[in-house]
Amino acid sequence: MILTDQQILAEIERGNIVIEPYDRSCLGTNSYDVHLGRYLATYRDKVLDARKHNEIDVFEIPEEGFVLQPGVLYLGVTEEYTESHAHVPFLEGKSSVGRLGIDIHATAGKGDIGFCNTWTLEISVSMPVRVYYLMPVGQLIYFSVQGDVETFYNRKPNAKYNERTVKPVESMMWKNQF
Repeated sequence: MILTDQQILAEIERGNIVIEPYDRSCLGTNSYDVHLGRYLATYRDKVLDARKHNEIDVFEIPEEGFVLQPGVLYLGVTEEYTESHAHVPFLEGKSSVGRLGIDIHATAGKGDIGFCNTWTLEISVSMPVRVYYLMPVGQLIYFSVQGDVETFYNRKPNAKYNERTVKPVESMMWKNQF
């Protein structure tokens, strides 16, 4: 079941959902709008290797915006830091962003209960498009769960994305054993 605006507010009051910075005007009927953070990143290498650490170059979005190009994978980050202690958060792109040809996540739209961080965005575009710091890019939707959680994400010893950051984080696939 998806939480409504009133349920999201109640869960914020209980401390089960944390959103920083929080702006009441960003609360929708059953979602919360999130914004593009200050930083973008691109991978240094043209060919990525899932078994190796693929390094990124991080840069700040200038005041005049930055033009994203097709064929390039950009890593972005939400301005908002979030925590979810009782609900499964899903991040979806806003329809207005999709209508500009921007996809904000390749596969990682679902968070885990216990995820406490900003959201790294895997951004691709179908044509050149200028983006700006703080532009609305997505919305968080919260799902209720049934049953008890054994291990929250922020307590998992092998969780790869627990370190709090305001910058995009590259893939940590190389830390897996395969």
